[in-house]
Amino acid sequence: MGSSGDLDRMIEQLQRCEILKEREVKTLCEKAVEILVEESNVQKVEAPVTICGDIHGQFYDLKELFKVGGDCPTINYLFMGDFVDRGFYSVETFLLLLALKVRYPDRIYLIRGNHESRQITQVYGFYDECLRKYGSANVWRYCTDIFDYLSLSALIDNRIFCVHGGLSPSINTLDQIRTIDRKQEVPHDGAMCDLLWSDPDDIDGWGLSPRGAGYLFGGDVCTQFNQNNKVELIARAHQLVMEGYKWMFNDQLVTVWSAPNYCYRCGNVAAILELDEHLTKSFKVFEAAPPEARGVPAKKPAPDYFL
Repeated sequence: MGSSGDLDRMIEQLQRCEILKEREVKTLCEKAVEILVEESNVQKVEAPVTICGDIHGQFYDLKELFKVGGDCPTINYLFMGDFVDRGFYSVETFLLLLALKVRYPDRIYLIRGNHESRQITQVYGFYDECLRKYGSANVWRYCTDIFDYLSLSALIDNRIFCVHGGLSPSINTLDQIRTIDRKQEVPHDGAMCDLLWSDPDDIDGWGLSPRGAGYLFGGDVCTQFNQNNKVELIARAHQLVMEGYKWMFNDQLVTVWSAPNYCYRCGNVAAILELDEHLTKSFKVFEAAPPEARGVPAKKPAPDYFL
């Protein structure tokens, strides 16, 4: 895969929701590591950029997102994790985003979500999908190895902090995030876990998370973090919001959710957050791709699949 021509062909193939050959996936992942290993735990990103939340293998809705938001590399993108699991097309979704990353490394940024994990993907669909589409776990292994290299967060123009889940009681400063050794499976607790698992809530201080990992954190915690780090906004994903986005804590935090009709049954709309070069914010809300735009999934998920 020496040439951008090879990459362009892969991207076109993936855009048609066609999987790559196993050896192509291996080569793509090797290239991706070279790029991702250079990125920081708090990756610097410059505006203008469009911020996206969870995608969860909903490939045809990702195409809808690009239709609404504009194509990469014309538009710069930051995806805040959870590319895989639950939807029918985790393989095509993640590989398309990864191929775009390798082709246009300064135009698209991918940070890690709690589903970018070996353990979680064995429960929520990505592992089984790789097995079904490739007949072995090799592609799953290549992809999950890549997960270990994804940044934990991003900082847009030093003013907007982007993270998949939320804050951690063991982190007060961005410098503390920068010192984490991220090249590992997501731990069950501690700072790295919290960044990917925590949720904002209408409480004071810190609370126990019903998810069994990470914490709940209140507006006071958010204000303190933002002041400590001279940021004006935390943008995060991780939680389904029916309107596609949700402001909290006097506009100090926003949740962005980019998987419409989540799990093909929740009935929610999705959103992306566009920032211009002055960090002026505008949301674009979109609905799920029409049924005729979708391929027929290879196989119905098991009944307990979404619980």
